[in-house]
Amino acid sequence: MTPAGPAQTDDAELRFQTLVQSPLRAGLLRFLASHREELFDIPALMQNFGRMRLDVENCLGELFAFGLVRDAGEADSRRFQFQPPEEEPIRSLLDGFLERRPVVSPEDRSPAVRRFRELIGTDDKMLVVFEWIRTAAKSDIAVLILGPTGSGKELVARMIHELSRRTTHRLQTVNCAALPDNLFESELFGYEKGAFTGAQDRKLGRLELAHRGTLFLDEIGDLALLAQAKLLRALEEHRFERLGGNETIDVDFRLVTATNRPIDLLVREGRFREDLYYRINAFSIRLPSLRERAQDIPVLAQRALARHCESTGQEPDARVLSKEGLELLSRYHWPGNLRELESTLSRAAMSAQARVIKPADIELLHGGAPPPPVGGGLQSLAEAERAHISRVLEAVRWNKKQAAEVLEISRGTLYRKILEYGLDSRSR
Repeated sequence: MTPAGPAQTDDAELRFQTLVQSPLRAGLLRFLASHREELFDIPALMQNFGRMRLDVENCLGELFAFGLVRDAGEADSRRFQFQPPEEEPIRSLLDGFLERRPVVSPEDRSPAVRRFRELIGTDDKMLVVFEWIRTAAKSDIAVLILGPTGSGKELVARMIHELSRRTTHRLQTVNCAALPDNLFESELFGYEKGAFTGAQDRKLGRLELAHRGTLFLDEIGDLALLAQAKLLRALEEHRFERLGGNETIDVDFRLVTATNRPIDLLVREGRFREDLYYRINAFSIRLPSLRERAQDIPVLAQRALARHCESTGQEPDARVLSKEGLELLSRYHWPGNLRELESTLSRAAMSAQARVIKPADIELLHGGAPPPPVGGGLQSLAEAERAHISRVLEAVRWNKKQAAEVLEISRGTLYRKILEYGLDSRSR
């Protein structure tokens, strides 16, 4: 790329203001200007801003063309750095821009987003998830979060809430798997004084507390059929009565649910209501397992170890992993995903006698068990779904409308699946 010629004085301000209208371009410019002596590659900027490669590359290209960024890397390893402008009008405009207090976006204010960015590695799968979260947060559509245990489903629910217009109100969380069937109704709807033995005072339910906010039902696949029926009625009418009460209470809430179970299979087996499934699954987000993005394990392990050190009052680099330790972590299949990775590194940091953590210091919970078979062995649910969607698309010659009808899903869901699984009609 070759930088553009000197900016003309008469249109310099207009061009500069147009350039920094984009939040991502403005953010990249501020970030690079505040780290003037450092070089950053595209993956580092993708992780820092939680944006897809194409978005980052396009914005860097426009900053480069304006003469505010230079490419200081080699041909096969591009690295970018801030470049002070030569023209006086641009220098003055840039100084004024950098002196102004930056507009704090909802993402910058969100603790959940900051935590999620730490889970982004070099694999684009989590960046795709981030884009889905941004899309879901713009409306009140019901969201179903799918993913294995320990993959960060509750964190995604918090992000959706914190990035939505309901962020100033409460997020109420109910763990459906932890509640006995006879307690779910009182937990969700609340009860009046004297409604049953032991009801000494009125208690507000989670639905009522979530008014104008967000209700998150975790592990909804474990909900009993009777509880599902009562939940469905409340979702359809947005009104309910407390146990032992006669007053009808209207509520306005946004619903987010999550499960680690194959809920579509539960519907076919009659263990989950089909009408409730359609109600909660207006928009689905699938989180990848750690095994599906094994290349991220080294960077995620180092970050988790640094967080543990900081939480115990130590310097972030008080403990580091040896090369052999990283190789051991990369070979392991992580059935507990991110949660297991973080707990494993916390144990290793506490038990290691030296600063460098070696394989002998790392205790893997399933170290003696072989990883799940790959290829010719049993397929994961995601692998089976990808193969089935691919077969249907091939059978209908990539007619997406017809494929969506065969699969009994919306075309929007089909498009997301095609993107998620990297399917391409050109592979025919």
